[in-house]
Amino acid sequence: MKVTKAVLPVAGLGTRFLPASKAIPKEMVTVVDKPVIQYVVEEALAAGINEIVLVTHSSKKAIEDHFDVNYELEAELERRGKDALLEVLKQTTPPGLKVTSVRQGKALGLGHAVACARPIVGDAPFAVLLPDVLVGQSGSTVDLADMTARFNASGHAQIMVEPVPEERVHQYGVVDLQGAELVPGAVAPMQRIVEKPKREEAPSNLSVVGRYILPARIFELLDQTGPGAGNEIQLTDAIASLLGEQTVEAYRIKGRSYDCGNKLGYLEATLAHAAAHPELGEDFRALLKDYR
Repeated sequence: MKVTKAVLPVAGLGTRFLPASKAIPKEMVTVVDKPVIQYVVEEALAAGINEIVLVTHSSKKAIEDHFDVNYELEAELERRGKDALLEVLKQTTPPGLKVTSVRQGKALGLGHAVACARPIVGDAPFAVLLPDVLVGQSGSTVDLADMTARFNASGHAQIMVEPVPEERVHQYGVVDLQGAELVPGAVAPMQRIVEKPKREEAPSNLSVVGRYILPARIFELLDQTGPGAGNEIQLTDAIASLLGEQTVEAYRIKGRSYDCGNKLGYLEATLAHAAAHPELGEDFRALLKDYR
């Protein structure tokens, strides 16, 4: 069964991004000219995933509205002859995109958020995409597309990883490949996965990026998973249980990731995307010279 669904947990309060996230969902903060979450949905579409499941909260209605059709605005742009803007607007709801939402009543962790999507996902394999993480492309294919293709061919769960400085391993889920070398774009079987280990106890410096391809079996394992790090239900712990039953592979990112959940990561993402923007990039790069 091929992967066509992606779960995006968007119910968090975004406290790392206050005060910007006080009234606006952190996922709707813009990087250059698009909300962060739109980049993630476009990444999913580029990987052949067109069914998006938002695990959301009552304060996040703006996200659902963003991916809905705004007939009045489209009609007004058409009436004014603003065809270019109309096309940009339509790109937020391309043909074939299906967006469904389900509420996460309590903030009990990422694992709990993923479990909330079970009634919609059902028995199908699916992706989990953390919407405050942007993945920059390197090469001709999107990393998520490569992961999806690997899952479709092998049936093995895929976890995206990238190296981080050792002093930061305590901030992430970290995988153990028993010393195996992993070049960008390659996969290797995982032996362990540990959530936010102490630096001296980390099995490697390969951190989980926030992109997963998982079998539906993970839902049953989440039901059996108690609170872990932070007294929350951790997706990492359920993946560790899955490792005891079947092969789970680490996929090393070819591009790089940007953590838009914190302010410095957001600024870095803005710089990278602005510099590469097809219309603004050249002028932006020139502008940067005034701030060195």
